[in-house]
Amino acid sequence: MIGHERETDFALRPVAVLIAARDAATTIGDAVASALAEPQAAEVIVVDDASHDQTGAAAELAARGDTRLKVLRPDRNLGPAAARNLALGATRAPVIAVLDADDVFLPGRLSRLMARDGWDLIADNILFLPEDSFELAADAASADLDGLSALDLAGFVAGNLQGKGQARGELGFLKPLIRREFLKKHGLHYDAGMRLGEDYDLYVRALVHGARFLVSHRPGYAARVREGSLSGRHATADLEALAAAASKHVGLVSGHHAARPALERLAAQVRARLVLRQFLDRKAEAGLGAALALAIAPPSNLGPIARGVLRDKLALRRPAPPPAPRYLLPAQSPSRA
Repeated sequence: MIGHERETDFALRPVAVLIAARDAATTIGDAVASALAEPQAAEVIVVDDASHDQTGAAAELAARGDTRLKVLRPDRNLGPAAARNLALGATRAPVIAVLDADDVFLPGRLSRLMARDGWDLIADNILFLPEDSFELAADAASADLDGLSALDLAGFVAGNLQGKGQARGELGFLKPLIRREFLKKHGLHYDAGMRLGEDYDLYVRALVHGARFLVSHRPGYAARVREGSLSGRHATADLEALAAAASKHVGLVSGHHAARPALERLAAQVRARLVLRQFLDRKAEAGLGAALALAIAPPSNLGPIARGVLRDKLALRRPAPPPAPRYLLPAQSPSRA
C-alpha cells in the first residue's frame, strides 16, 4: 500500500530535485525553499557532502517540516558527481532536476518545463546574479522571453568552445530536467571521478545516445555569482579528468559525424588548459628550468603554454569588472529599479 501511494505521489509530483552541497549553510536554505515551492517536486534530496558547517541542519530548517526533504550525509567527501549519483539512487521519481546549493529555481519553473512534450532533457535560461543583487531573482521568471529550440550534439559542444578573442561558451552550465527512463535505458549516470565539467560530460554522453534536448530562452533558474568565483582554480587532477573525458568523447562518434570537429576542438582546448596548469605546477615545485623543460617536451606544449601565460599576464593588467546580472542565453539583461 505504501508503494502504491508513492507511485501515486509521483504521478502528481513527478520531479526529484537533487542538491549536492558542501559547506553551503549560508545558501542552502534558499535553494531548498525554492525547490519545495514547486508543486511538481515530489522529493528534494540534499547530499550534505561531508560539510564542515551546518549545511544539513540549514536545509532542514528551511524545509519547515516538509516531509519531501531528505538529507543524506555520507561519511566522506564524494564530490558533486558522486554525490548526485548517491541522490539519484535514493529516488524513483521519473524526472530528475539538479539544483546547485548556491542557486534557486524561479517560481513556476518545473510546471513550465513539464508542460512541454517531446524531450529527454529540457532546460531553460539561467540568470546569473551577483550576490549583492540576488533579490532580483524573485522577478526574473516573469521576463518576456520564450522560444524553444532543440540542441543536437554538434550545437551543444560548439556552445562550450572558446572563440578567438572570446570567452569560453557556457552551455555546459545548463541545468536540464532529465527523464529517468532515458538514463536507465542507456546506463547513464554522472562520472564519479569528475569534479569539473561533470554536467557537460553527462549531457554529451546523453546526446551521443540520441537524447532529445530542448532549451527555452525563458529564465527559470538563478545562479549566484560571487566576485572572483568564475575564475576559481580547480585542482590539476580535475583538469586531467576533464581532459580524459573530452578525449573519450571524440571516440564516441564516427570520423564523419557532424559533431566530430567540435569535439576535437574542445578536447584540444581542454588539453591546452591542462598543459598550462602542469607548467605552472612544475614551476612552483621545481623552478623555471624544470618548467621550461616541460614546455618543449614535446614541442607541441610550447604554443598552449606561451599563449596561456600571455593571456594570464594581460588579465592581470586588465582586471575583470565586478560581476553584473546577465542571462546565459541571449536576452535583455535585468536592471535595478
